[in-house]
Amino acid sequence: MAEKSGGGESPGAGEARAKTGISGLDSVLNGGIPLGNLVLLSGACGTGKTTLALEMLVNGARAGEAGIFFSTTETVERVVENAASFAFFEKGLVNKKLHFYDSAEVFEKLNISADLSDKDVDALLKWFAKTVKDEGATRMVIDSLTGVCQRISKPELIRDFTLKLGRALAGAGVTTVATSETRAGESAYSTFGVEEAVADGIVLLGNHDSRGYLLRTIQVVKMRGTVHSRARYVFDLTSHGLIMVPMLKASMREG
Repeated sequence: MAEKSGGGESPGAGEARAKTGISGLDSVLNGGIPLGNLVLLSGACGTGKTTLALEMLVNGARAGEAGIFFSTTETVERVVENAASFAFFEKGLVNKKLHFYDSAEVFEKLNISADLSDKDVDALLKWFAKTVKDEGATRMVIDSLTGVCQRISKPELIRDFTLKLGRALAGAGVTTVATSETRAGESAYSTFGVEEAVADGIVLLGNHDSRGYLLRTIQVVKMRGTVHSRARYVFDLTSHGLIMVPMLKASMREG
């Protein structure tokens, strides 16, 4: 649940946070994600972006915070079906504290064309704000932001859309995690190279080859509103959720 971090020993320590519910990540973030932030969860295919974003949403719902999952890559039925394989997921929260929306259905309802015009962007932002209000949501996952931005023709318009999206959701009282696709081996944090400039935070997921064994890694690159560790950690996606360990300890364990 959103809370005030105790103490005043470091910058940002007294700010209200949305706890992710993942102990290692909340520790790295000095208590959680500052409320209202738009955070890019970036990484290549198979790095665990959707699962991590979903776990943060579910942990909020279990603590009483309503959340919205906006899917651009899979149907709602498929997302829920895949989520049900994890012990942290509670199906009883669906349509109560967890609300899933399929982008294809939303775009059709709003009569949004294949290429997002200024009018389409305004309609989508209004839909987000109204849906947040109707569901009483304080958390949102957009999986993926790349899927929306692919409908926008120019990089400068993508930057403008991301900025407007962050402002609209923050104004509605929502903390947002948006997954962002990158290619394996690339140093970019997003598909189009402009989204990270206006996002409040970047959490980078990757793969590390350790003697032929592929380890998943996580690193908080930036997070406005809090001091945080920028160290890279190794994590496992277990049936009970994400488990983080420092990179050095993981390397020693593999050695």
